[in-house]
Amino acid sequence: MGMKVGIIGCGSITKLRHAPEYTENPYVDEIVFYDRNIDRSEALVELFGGSIVHTVEELFEDPDIVAISDCSSNENHHLFSTKALLSGKHVLCEKPISLTVEHAKEIVAAQKESGKKLMVDHNQRFTRAHQKAKEIIENGELGKVLTFRTTFGHSGPEQWGINKTNSTWFFKKERSGFGVAGDLGIHKIDLVHYLLDDEIEQVSAFQGSLDKLDENGNPIEVCDNIVCSLKTKKGRLGTASFSWTHYGEEDNSTIIYCEKGILKIYNNEDYQIEVLTKDGVKVNYQLESIQTNDNQTNSGVIDAFIESIRLNQPPLVTGDDALLSLKVILGIMKAAETDTVVEIEKETLINS
Repeated sequence: MGMKVGIIGCGSITKLRHAPEYTENPYVDEIVFYDRNIDRSEALVELFGGSIVHTVEELFEDPDIVAISDCSSNENHHLFSTKALLSGKHVLCEKPISLTVEHAKEIVAAQKESGKKLMVDHNQRFTRAHQKAKEIIENGELGKVLTFRTTFGHSGPEQWGINKTNSTWFFKKERSGFGVAGDLGIHKIDLVHYLLDDEIEQVSAFQGSLDKLDENGNPIEVCDNIVCSLKTKKGRLGTASFSWTHYGEEDNSTIIYCEKGILKIYNNEDYQIEVLTKDGVKVNYQLESIQTNDNQTNSGVIDAFIESIRLNQPPLVTGDDALLSLKVILGIMKAAETDTVVEIEKETLINS
């Protein structure tokens, strides 16, 4: 007997990632959709089967629903994910976990109280190239990591949103919060923590709304570009740039400079990883193609979430991981707004 799952919010992320990946997972046999716009949930039932509910409470109250994907917009995660966990459901929450540390902590506390799984969709951890890169760093063949640079840029969320216009919620300050930093940046911050087994503790940044206009032709209220300097707990130094104005090609690359060589990830169309040692040896890995907005491949996120429920294992991205990445993004936003270097606040993790 397969699992019954619920999905909150029926926008692009549900249509292109969550619904198809639940449908393909052999352990899931029914999806129940909720969206406050009933046409959207009905449209997804036509595509994927399953059923709809008219209120979000019906998902929480259905004893047969085992797990819920929270694909609502950022400002609602703390309401829906918290309630879902406290009603005994496992939760996969879209990123960022929330817009404030306080709201993120509500979700993390609900997870601890409920004992259910909470996974946050920082999907960069799941790509084969990033998992292989972590292995290469951990096995020490390149020695210690010294510095790094990471980039995430594409032509903007208005190409992606459900109505493909400049009225997208990503451009609205009260709903998106951090512009490109929350959309793309938080993914790479999480990735740096994961690859380096480290935490970013000091940041500085410059941001701007350089090119994007809203539906009225005014510059958008959030940044479309941000460039950051980062220092980690273990003393590594790095840079990060995030952009919605990479017109012509996406850039999802990360380069890690170690004592004995360089590791380049998604820097070359033909090879997802290139290793260049200081002795001049080159090793190229062909693992998979990166998922882009134009090339939707299975992200592995749903499969990993279902697996952690089935085998009762900790998820690959926990609420605490997501809270840490959120704090760094908040620090980056503060650094950019105040022209200062910001120390990321230390946290004693909430004891379970």
